[in-house]
Amino acid sequence: MNEKLPQGTNYWFTAERGTRATSVMEALRSYRAAEAAMRRRTQQSMEMGENELLTLRFLTRARMTGENVTPVALSRYLGISSASTTALLDRLERSGHITRSPHPDDRRSVLITASVKSDNEIRHTLAAMHDRMMSVVRPMSEQDRAVVIGFLDAMRDAVDEIDA
Repeated sequence: MNEKLPQGTNYWFTAERGTRATSVMEALRSYRAAEAAMRRRTQQSMEMGENELLTLRFLTRARMTGENVTPVALSRYLGISSASTTALLDRLERSGHITRSPHPDDRRSVLITASVKSDNEIRHTLAAMHDRMMSVVRPMSEQDRAVVIGFLDAMRDAVDEIDA
């Protein structure tokens, strides 16, 4: 079946508002597809699932900001049950990617941190890609960076809003 899209349609974005808007949306879609493929390759390379990688990224970011992470906070972030979180943390602890330590203020809770092994593995796996990405950003002017950041923030807000 060789159906054609209606005239003025690009993917699912109609061109009625002008081709510039459509071309931006197509470029964003193309970037998102490439990023999703990169994430799949990273998961395969590190032999981890999506939630494992999300957990390590969350823990790394928390360490950089000085935040403590508990299993409850991780469950909320991932949107998974406490039982699933426990199983996830057990796997990551067995593989040496996280450590658990007693919470200093709550004897019933533990704190979770990414291990040095985890940091080293992430850096080794993603260093070249991060360098390539930074080489795209470094030559941008402050004004260009502000425009891109504003655009990405607005797009994040647009997709984060839940439709009624």
